[in-house]
Amino acid sequence: MSDGTPADLFFDAAIGLLQRVRDEEAEAITAAGALLADTVADGGRLFAFGAGHSSLAAQDVVYRAGGLALMNLLAVPGVVGVDVTPATLGSALERVDGLAGAVLDTSPLRAGDTLVIISLSGRNALPVEMALGARARGLKVIGVTSVAYAAQTTSRHASGTFLKDHCDIVLDSKIAVGDAELTLDTIPAPFAPASTVVTTALLQAVMATTAAALADRGIEPPLLRSGNVDGGHEWNGRVMAQYGDRIFYRR
Repeated sequence: MSDGTPADLFFDAAIGLLQRVRDEEAEAITAAGALLADTVADGGRLFAFGAGHSSLAAQDVVYRAGGLALMNLLAVPGVVGVDVTPATLGSALERVDGLAGAVLDTSPLRAGDTLVIISLSGRNALPVEMALGARARGLKVIGVTSVAYAAQTTSRHASGTFLKDHCDIVLDSKIAVGDAELTLDTIPAPFAPASTVVTTALLQAVMATTAAALADRGIEPPLLRSGNVDGGHEWNGRVMAQYGDRIFYRR
């Protein structure tokens, strides 16, 4: 590790990744925003899914002040985060064949909707089958993943494929395999993961693009306001009443 405090070096690494994503994924971000805008304009619904820590980025765009009210979380019990005990169960469930199909069959997703799937490695059975199953059901799929994993690891799905192979649009987070940005001679393992910082920023860039794309079409974006500002609750109540049939986190 070069000169500088670990904190400085982590910030430098995260900023470098954010700059790469901004510059190299601009076209994909625009396309993803346009796809979500198309879905909203056509009466479809929006969903986000992630397992383990990838779920943090999915949760960040759901029921969020300044965010799209129509973004719903597709939750799979046991894999949403580290709230399950033991936490390692979530990692095991990501590798279970057939789980994604059961989730999709019992979810409100339908043809014409769009599903954002977040998986850093994109190699486990759950995100691969989720993408395959969603597209087979007539949904559009946006994948958020690190493409590097497909070149440096092997798939854990029977097809030998990765999440990136089954998406309409792929957003590459540029995270290195292992998700640890720093090394130190006195520490035996690499440390300081940046995937949450980068993936969350990447998705918020897509949400901003979607809102602007809707406005360009003369459609008021269904945005939420903070409940901690005057009038926020009233604003959100009107939005939810207007789009209640496409919002599932209130049910």
